[in-house]
Amino acid sequence: MTGIRGFYLAVLLCAPAGLLQADDAATLRASHLALAAQLAHNQFQRPLFLESSQTDNLLQGDIYAEIAQPFSQVGPALQGGEQWCDLLILHLNVKACRAASVAGNAMLQVHVGRKFDQPLVDAYPFAFSYRVEMDEPDYLRVGLRALQGPLGTSDYRILLEVLALDEQRSFLHLSYAYTYGVAASLAMQGYLATSGRDKVGFSIIGQTDAGQPLYQGDMRGVVERNTMRYYLAVDAYLGALALPVGARLDKRLNDWHSAVERYPRQLHELERAAYLSMKHAEVQRQQALAQGAAVQ
Repeated sequence: MTGIRGFYLAVLLCAPAGLLQADDAATLRASHLALAAQLAHNQFQRPLFLESSQTDNLLQGDIYAEIAQPFSQVGPALQGGEQWCDLLILHLNVKACRAASVAGNAMLQVHVGRKFDQPLVDAYPFAFSYRVEMDEPDYLRVGLRALQGPLGTSDYRILLEVLALDEQRSFLHLSYAYTYGVAASLAMQGYLATSGRDKVGFSIIGQTDAGQPLYQGDMRGVVERNTMRYYLAVDAYLGALALPVGARLDKRLNDWHSAVERYPRQLHELERAAYLSMKHAEVQRQQALAQGAAVQ
């Protein structure tokens, strides 16, 4: 049970209200200016900055990145529950996503599971509210929130902000975290001591005796890996918008896998063929769910 509990904590999607702060266009623009040096020079070889934080019961990861697409294209593409389901399913641990309306509120029903094909009954069902919090000519903020998660965790959120920089570029901020208690912390420590013992994050916290980078580990390493996986899903989703609708899925899946394989120490899990086979089956199941079919 320890491995399963640790696994669920390792793939949590969202973040607590206490840490995530709703900004605005001016604040995000100031962040872009303040991070100019980090965006220009980093270990990712792209204009991207990642950070994480941990308190007694909160974990949070944040990514800030420039993307080579205009806000006029990016903003509309990141609005709508169906669009978010198309984005989230790229992550290898998302088994299905269904947009729905509950009592007049937009919801995303997201099943999170393991890194292989499995019935939905074996995955954890998250119920996320979905809300466009701000939609301005040069700025978008979308918030997702789930009140409950596995092992007594609660109050999950995703916050995604996008700002227009110029006619060709946008600036994106993705933030996610989760609240955890003693039971969840113990389960995560069990995961990190067994199947997750060789996993690391992205922040460089020192050097080894051989002069190699020493990467963030432990629970902050977990949140950094998942922050990156979801950012790469956003990036792959947006990168296929110029293609005909029928060609977008294959490009997104291949681009997501190629992107995670740029960081094998942190993110390698499945070979491309296995990932593509699993995801094509899961997308078919997701499409059946959207049409109201009963699936497993």
